[in-house]
Amino acid sequence: MSVRKAVMVLYRICWIIFFAMLVLSLFTRPPFPYWLIWVPAAAALALVLTAGRKARSAAADPRPAVEVEPPVSGRWTALNSPADKVPSHGIHGYGQTYAIDIVAEPEPGPEGERGPSRPKFRRLWPVALRNDRFPGFGAPLLAVADGTVVYAAHGRRDHLSRNSLPALLYLMVLEASVRDVLGPGSIVGNHLVLDLGNGTYAMYAHLRRGSLRVGVGETVRAGQQLAECGNSGNSTEPHVHFQLMDDPDLDVAIGVPFTWRGIGVPANGETFTVGVAVDGHSVPDAGTDTETEADSDGAQII
Repeated sequence: MSVRKAVMVLYRICWIIFFAMLVLSLFTRPPFPYWLIWVPAAAALALVLTAGRKARSAAADPRPAVEVEPPVSGRWTALNSPADKVPSHGIHGYGQTYAIDIVAEPEPGPEGERGPSRPKFRRLWPVALRNDRFPGFGAPLLAVADGTVVYAAHGRRDHLSRNSLPALLYLMVLEASVRDVLGPGSIVGNHLVLDLGNGTYAMYAHLRRGSLRVGVGETVRAGQQLAECGNSGNSTEPHVHFQLMDDPDLDVAIGVPFTWRGIGVPANGETFTVGVAVDGHSVPDAGTDTETEADSDGAQII
């Protein structure tokens, strides 16, 4: 076990000790001073800061961006993009420095008509929605390059959306904390990692349960369908979380910058269209126009 891996394991152990001591103090007089409860929490914070030093250093002098194909086809909007800030999700942990989230937007139909729209963020009601209300749920996820599957899991459930204020508060205050203690697999949910060679790995998170079409050790070709977009793990709604990193183990991975061929790195709120798969390859439309479109519902994608 590497030092960085050991630090992350100790980090989670410290949080488990903290929560156990906190619960004990709520129901009975603990056999220790109350201030001692906060020692493991402080230790956990110190450990995660230590573990993040290498990632912060790498972000200060990043590797050249790796060009790959887009992981989807159709019309999508970018959120939490590294084109706007780094780290894109606010943390370097789990190789997320240059991660991006994208949500499916309805394709324009005849005379400008659109298909089912993406539900808007609600303040109070409905608190949660079924995943089939979102156009991205079940969308094909494509290999961004030729590579080998080094990790694949799709047994976690797709939970209801968290696209209302009460549900979002529940996610950020309680659910996210529990998932962080349980480890990266609980955070990213069903996910797949491809070895692209040259020390670069691609990770797709929040996959739909039971949707994997490939297994560990299998060689895939660019544009091949790997799985489907889902809503597992620490997720507010069905969306694609994509990132490149330098190690398949999320506990030790450092983020690697990416750029999508024909698109680049779309900024927050930017809508882009990718051509459908042709002969097994995802091909961006020649002369595809991208448009900047604010995320009008105000939802926060995680």
